[in-house]
Amino acid sequence: MSSLFDHAGVADAIRPLADRLRPKCLAEVSGQEHLTGPDGALTRMIEAKSLGSMIFWGPPGTGKTTVARLLSRETDLYFEQISAIFSGVADLKKVFEAARMRREQGRQTLLFVDEIHRFNRSQQDSFLPVMEDGTIVLVGATTENPSFELNAALLSRARVLTFKSHDEASLASLLGRAEAEMGKPLPVDEEARALLLTLADGDGRAILTLSEEVWRAARDGELFDSAQLLNVVQRRAPIYDKGQDGHYNLISALHKSIRGSDPDAALYYMCRMLDAGEDPLFVARRFVRMAVEDIGLADPQALVVCNAAKDAYDFLGSPEGELALANACIYLATAPKSNGAYVAYKAAVRDAKANGSLLPPKHILNAPTKLMSQEGYGDGYRYDHDEPDAFSGQNYFPEKMGRRRYYAPPDRGFEREINKRLQYWTKLREERGEK
Repeated sequence: MSSLFDHAGVADAIRPLADRLRPKCLAEVSGQEHLTGPDGALTRMIEAKSLGSMIFWGPPGTGKTTVARLLSRETDLYFEQISAIFSGVADLKKVFEAARMRREQGRQTLLFVDEIHRFNRSQQDSFLPVMEDGTIVLVGATTENPSFELNAALLSRARVLTFKSHDEASLASLLGRAEAEMGKPLPVDEEARALLLTLADGDGRAILTLSEEVWRAARDGELFDSAQLLNVVQRRAPIYDKGQDGHYNLISALHKSIRGSDPDAALYYMCRMLDAGEDPLFVARRFVRMAVEDIGLADPQALVVCNAAKDAYDFLGSPEGELALANACIYLATAPKSNGAYVAYKAAVRDAKANGSLLPPKHILNAPTKLMSQEGYGDGYRYDHDEPDAFSGQNYFPEKMGRRRYYAPPDRGFEREINKRLQYWTKLREERGEK
């Protein structure tokens, strides 16, 4: 007849490895030493025996839930956990009411809200009264940038603490703890072990889950190499949500790498986006934007190349079409850079909004009627093709505005030639005087 202890042993054995290795105190938390180390923000809070509301911001698998549980244990607060994915207004009311009852009995509640950014604005506002009167200490967890996803009122009452992805040393440490727990080394060679750390992508839970898959798959005496490892774990998809921060971070990295004339980094980020499932035509559209914003007339061919790459992808499809995008990526990164047209456009937009009602000078207006001719429309207009150098030098801005200069191209690429023309026309304008 089995005993209670036998059942307990079996139950422990079937628990996932990540759960069995969950830290039992802050000192055991790996990878977040800036928060949990001797001088960490959380360590200081515990020493002061006073917790304020907090937002834990960081990637999956960095220990946000675990740390929240440990904080409640260290400070003797009642731990309540909800998920914004599965909770609504009615659920929040029940949680708040229960927390008020505990407060009346002398115990405060640490309310951990997973995926807090999933709550809408009004739901987020509902936390404010119970935070202000001390009914709860709110600890919200989010993988998204709180500045964009959370109400300013909520953020003003909570401290944002950033959780970092596990680095290689931290993942290796977790893997060592897993081997100690299992009582045997992971059945992989050195190259496969390094690959496993890469596949975890900074996620502590992932390294433990992947390791568990390897132990399950390995036969006695078997040692996996890199190819066998990939076959066993079927590769973990990159952390990339096309509607959220991971998406925008990679766009930013790609754009700035091209602007910074680094074709190697640009190719790397482009490939990361495509590998994560990004629509190649979205990448092509971004390239067109970069061609007109960051290269412009320094190399007018850049826009032609990007449009051609888009057409080539449309024609070829995947995977051959991605090579056209790679060509465009390299072309943009190695092209001379100029934001002269971009800056000129923005400045012209500002003036157009501020002076949108001013009449153009009459000498450049047509006079299709006798009345308009009597009003002076078209008087004094000089047809540039009939002028020396095909340049009259007349003023075309509204008289009340005076001449403005928006376009000041750098002396790079094709814009070097444009600069020569502009300087020549400026000289002629000064010699002849604007009329």
